[in-house]
Amino acid sequence: MASFSFGSGNAAKLMRAPLYALGRLVTLIVPRGRRWVFGCGAGVGDGPLALWRVAVADGVDAVWLVRDADEERAAAALGIPSLRRDSPRGFWATARARVLVVAYGLGDVNPYAVSGAFVVQLWHGIPLKRIGLDSPETLRSPVRVAEPLVRRLLGLLYRASQRRIDVLPAASHLVRGRLESAFGLSHDRVVVTGEPRVDVLSAGTASERQDRAREVIAGAVGELPVRRRLVLYAPTWRDGAADPAVPSAADWVRIVGALERHDATLLVRSHRLGAGEYVPPFATDRVRPLGADVLADVTAALPGFDVLVTDYSSLAYDAGLVPLPVLYLAPDEAEYAARRGFYGRYADVAGDDPARSWADLVDQLDAVLGDPAARDARIARSEALSARVHAYRDGRNTRRLYDIVRARLDRRGAPVEGSE
Repeated sequence: MASFSFGSGNAAKLMRAPLYALGRLVTLIVPRGRRWVFGCGAGVGDGPLALWRVAVADGVDAVWLVRDADEERAAAALGIPSLRRDSPRGFWATARARVLVVAYGLGDVNPYAVSGAFVVQLWHGIPLKRIGLDSPETLRSPVRVAEPLVRRLLGLLYRASQRRIDVLPAASHLVRGRLESAFGLSHDRVVVTGEPRVDVLSAGTASERQDRAREVIAGAVGELPVRRRLVLYAPTWRDGAADPAVPSAADWVRIVGALERHDATLLVRSHRLGAGEYVPPFATDRVRPLGADVLADVTAALPGFDVLVTDYSSLAYDAGLVPLPVLYLAPDEAEYAARRGFYGRYADVAGDDPARSWADLVDQLDAVLGDPAARDARIARSEALSARVHAYRDGRNTRRLYDIVRARLDRRGAPVEGSE
């Protein structure tokens, strides 16, 4: 069963409207200091962690807001001071912060105390599916009564929220246009610096990146045979609906058969907001879960895989930086396009041969794992896709963004303690 939908999320936001109003009153009278406050909806990782490291190395006073004890332990393991996001101290830290750094939304920090801060929204991947104002799902009404009116109200609230974003990095000018439209932001607020989250895919040599990635994977799922091939399956979220790609019993027989033929293991990473029963109905060591509960940020692990299988995930754009061959499994492409929509055509990303079933996908997986020429062809497609959307591949995306943020803060002037 799915764990979240826009309808339920929007209902919760409307119910909390008085708290947002109260928080706004507090931020009108509480002066902001010099500290930077970080948060990330996926845990301690992703773009905020990359920016954290650059900012703290430059002497920035910073704290991370965590949601629970697991994130608290993850922050402590990295030597990062943290506060609970929803605690009075989390509210106060957000209300006093000069800079707020988020990746999923303003709810990554305490959402009631955002007004007046300099907001850096890193997002969490290049959008293939339509997001924000470009997607009808974002403004889905939680009630049937007066639905058009509720949608208009939600649209006003969403635009007002996104107008608080001061800087949003884009991977390229192509992606910049998508983000400007999705967030309703002016051209100057979306900057082409490259995404901080993918700098890890350019750090060190290819061999070093692969070794680090295998260590990350082993730390999440346990030790695997040294020479075993690894296939990552990363289905995306269906906006609260059931996942149509969950394998049948017959599908699992095909999948595991292919894994055994090529001495491979399938690691399944269901979307953190959804749920899918990706468990074979028989005992096997060829399939293991790799959810966000064991690995918050999968980007650094990409060089440790041999193949990526996905449907509409932004990982397809990042795979070419490794580079990895990518296979596409999209049994619901038409329905997903009608409900959510894509930027451009799905075929521009997946080509003209996305698998419509696990039987089709297993045939393609057999080819990629068994035929070097087929693998090379898929890698070439992956690299060509990446070249269209990533303007930089030098590992300096985070530094470029940080320099822009500091320059804009300098133009604003230093905060004055004791005044607004």
